[in-house]
Amino acid sequence: MVGTGCCAHLDAMSNIDTPNRTPDRIPGPWDPKPEDPAVRAAPAAPAEIPVEKDQSLIWALLSTALMGGFLWWITGSAIVAGAVLIGLFVHEAGHALAMNRMGMGPARIYIIPFLGGLAKARREPKSEWDGVLVSLAGPAFGLLAMIPFVGVWLATGQGEWLMGAFFIAMLNLVNLVPAPPLDGSRALGPVLTRVHPRLEQIVLLVIGVAVVWWGLSTGRFILAAFLALSVFAHLKRGVWRAAWGTLSWPEAGKSLALYLLTLVVCAAAALGALLPMVGGDPAGAVSLGLNYLGVGR
Repeated sequence: MVGTGCCAHLDAMSNIDTPNRTPDRIPGPWDPKPEDPAVRAAPAAPAEIPVEKDQSLIWALLSTALMGGFLWWITGSAIVAGAVLIGLFVHEAGHALAMNRMGMGPARIYIIPFLGGLAKARREPKSEWDGVLVSLAGPAFGLLAMIPFVGVWLATGQGEWLMGAFFIAMLNLVNLVPAPPLDGSRALGPVLTRVHPRLEQIVLLVIGVAVVWWGLSTGRFILAAFLALSVFAHLKRGVWRAAWGTLSWPEAGKSLALYLLTLVVCAAAALGALLPMVGGDPAGAVSLGLNYLGVGR
C-alpha cells in the first residue's frame, strides 16, 4: 500500500508540473483528460488479498468427512464428534460474518482435516481494532452451537449430548489462548504491542512454547506439532507490527475488556455444561474440566 500511495503521489506531481515545463507536449493515451476532475481525484483502490480458487465441492465434502471421522476416532462418540464438527462451522461462521461486516469479504470457510477450521477474508482489516473484533467473533458466536445440544439433553437426559455441548465450549475456550495462530493471539497481540513493540513477540512466544509442551505431555501430538510450527514462524517473523501498533489507548482498553469478557463467558459455558455431571458442585466441575485438559490432579 505504501508503494501504491507513493506512485499516486508522483503521478499527481507529474500531472501538475509537466504542462508548465513542456506546454506543447501532446498528451498520450495514458494521460488523464484535463476536463475530467474525477480521474485526478479518484482514491486508490483498497488493497486486496489475492483471490484463491474456490474449494471444490468434492474436496469440501471429503475434508469434512475426514475431520468428522478423526473426531469420532479420538472421542469414541458420534454425538460428540458431530458436536465438535458443528461447533467448528459455527465458530468459523462467526469470523466470516464479522469479516463481511467489516468490509473484508466475501469470506470463505474451510475445514482442515485433523486440525480444525479456517475463515479466510478477501481484504485485510481496515484497522487493528477491526482485526480484534473479527478474532473474538469466532469464539463468541461459536457458543451458539451449544444451544441445540443442551436442548436435546434437557429433552432426553442423555449425558452424551451435554458432553457435546461441553466440547463446543472448550473448542472456543482453547481458541482464546494467546498462542499463535489461535484467536487469542490476534485479539491480545495488538494490546501487547500498544504497551511495548516487543511485548507481543515475547509473550506469545512464551505461551506458545508452554502450549506445545502441554500438547506433547498430554498426548495431543498433532496439535503440538501444528502449534510448534506456528511458534517457529512467529519467532522467525519477529515484530509483527509497526512500533507501538495502531490501536489507541482507549481501543486497547476495550480490546482487553472484550477479550477477558469472551474468555469468562466461554469458561462459564464449559463449566455450566459440566455442572449436571457433578451434582451441581462448582469445584467438581472445575476439577473435571482440568482433568480433561490434562492438568488436573
